[in-house]
Amino acid sequence: MPYDPDSLQTRWKALLDDDPRTRIRNAAAALGVAEAQLLATRCGDGVTRLDGPFGTLLTEVEPLGRVMALTRNAGAVHEKTGIYHNVKLMESHNMGLVLDDDIDLRLFLSNWHVGFAVTTESSAGPRHSLQFFDETGTAVHKIFLTRKSDKAAYDALVARYKHDDQARTQPVEPVAPAEPETPDDAIDQAGFLEDWAALRDTHDFFPMLKEYEVSRPQALRLAEGRFTQRVPADTLRQTLTAAAERAAPIMIFVGNRGCLQIHSGPVRKLKPTPPWFNVLDPGFQLHLNEDHIASAWVVQKPTRDGTVTSLELLDADGEVLALLFGKRKPGIPERDDWREIMRSLDAAGEAVEA
Repeated sequence: MPYDPDSLQTRWKALLDDDPRTRIRNAAAALGVAEAQLLATRCGDGVTRLDGPFGTLLTEVEPLGRVMALTRNAGAVHEKTGIYHNVKLMESHNMGLVLDDDIDLRLFLSNWHVGFAVTTESSAGPRHSLQFFDETGTAVHKIFLTRKSDKAAYDALVARYKHDDQARTQPVEPVAPAEPETPDDAIDQAGFLEDWAALRDTHDFFPMLKEYEVSRPQALRLAEGRFTQRVPADTLRQTLTAAAERAAPIMIFVGNRGCLQIHSGPVRKLKPTPPWFNVLDPGFQLHLNEDHIASAWVVQKPTRDGTVTSLELLDADGEVLALLFGKRKPGIPERDDWREIMRSLDAAGEAVEA
């Protein structure tokens, strides 16, 4: 729907004058527009629209050096600092991977529709970033320069990918309504649970859901008591606290339609700032809004390496906020310290056996 970028920018400035700490995502929601639309009002003033293909652009990020990768959804923000080594694109360029020891990403590039190079002023000086959005104008991934980044390489990258169109408006698609779940009685529940029991790899789980036309929250509910167990929302705190106390390396996945970002390693500094619960470690930060946790589950998946156990956090729409696992790689059984943490979780006063 048409809008006046000057009026929108004026309203945005009024919000910032009232509270300079207002994040652009929150400002966009308050103003009734998409984040990408709000950002586009600054094209020519610290914002440059980028041309694609964005997968190819990502293969040229490595010369920027150490950067901070940020992926978020409605209730969780995942930040990792590192270098974009080993960027691999699938043949169709609709999917890709980043496989650095620090920055570990799964890319769903068919949902990357617009990108911007952004400079914002802060108390520490100008902050430079590359920001990418889906067709609804919702952010899928952002890359921020750090003090160790190569600003000249960043400038050269932005110049190479500068779009001919620098209009201050950005067309977006409306957010599609969630598809209704398949009724329980229309699902071959026995077959579904048999196939779950026969899983050989955790990566086969999502295709299995698609095959049976089962949503993730529906799957967790149908498997309750056999492969899944409901746990309290504050289980996130219990799990991270136990992992920090034991120095147990874990994996934390946060994603959206365009990107899945993974931390592998220990967590150390935990800090609640309600409604957020935070991990504030060098090189990794997690911010999870506990008010968004509508349900939490301990989930078991059989694999050829033995059972793999996860903590899964879902919001009220059934979307995954975060997934937590013990750190492992294919061919390696699940860690005993992670299993012990899962066993220690208390659900409705009873120990959860993992």
